[in-house]
Order: sequence, then C-alpha cells, then structure tokens
Amino acid sequence: MEIKVINKSNNSLPAYETIHAAGMDLKAFLDESVYLKPMQRQLIPTGVFMEIPEGFEAQIRPRSGLAFKHGITVLNSPGTVDADYRGEVKVLLINFGEDVFEIKNGERIAQMIISKHEKANWVETNQLNETIRGEGGYGHTGK
Repeated sequence: MEIKVINKSNNSLPAYETIHAAGMDLKAFLDESVYLKPMQRQLIPTGVFMEIPEGFEAQIRPRSGLAFKHGITVLNSPGTVDADYRGEVKVLLINFGEDVFEIKNGERIAQMIISKHEKANWVETNQLNETIRGEGGYGHTGK
C-alpha cells in the first residue's frame, strides 16, 4: 500500500523498526523540549501530514516501553486518523508516571498502525438472535 505523505519535520518518516512490526514509530517535532508533569497531558506535533486511502484509518497507539518505564501513554488510545483528514498528525500524550518526563525533538512518542475498516449500515429490529452469553456484560464470565 502506498500513502501520500508530507513531512514538514526534520525527522525521518514514520518507519517500521523490525521486519514483522505492525506499527510505525511516530516522532515528536519540537522546537524545544516539552516537560510533561505527572497527570499532565499535551498534544505533541509530528510534522507529518498524510492522505490515507478510503476504507483505511491510521490508529495512534502508545509505545510499550514509554508506558512501562515512564507511565507515558496516548490518552485517547487508540486515536484515529480518518482517511479524509489532511491536517498534521498530533499525539495526545499523558504522564501517568511519578516524575516529570522530557520529550525531545525526534523522540519516538507513539506508534501508528494503518488498518482497514468496514462501514456499517444499521438495520432496525425489535428482536436480536439469542446467544449463550445473552446480556452478560462486564465481568460476567469471571474475575
């Protein structure tokens, strides 16, 4: 799949770090470091603009190392970039850690996955098919 991209940053394009990686790393595009305090959230620019094909989306997800080591995660995870969006890709980060976290220009801050999706059409009805689960919701199958 080819995706048109404009890179206004001084960083390399989002890239897969390993041959079987599902996500491409997104990098911060900053004039100066951002210091994210505990429980603070900040929209971080990437300098990347793209044209995703119809029927696809870009999902913006946390990087596991940042989450585990520092408590840094994507607040609206996964964030969705729709096929008709043409603005800059920005990442909403939050610091759930105990320490101030410095985000530098070029730092890998999130991962992006290109994913196919389907459009749903609603069919109104008065009855749904029965299943074993039925209306069992949160936690009904165990702890």
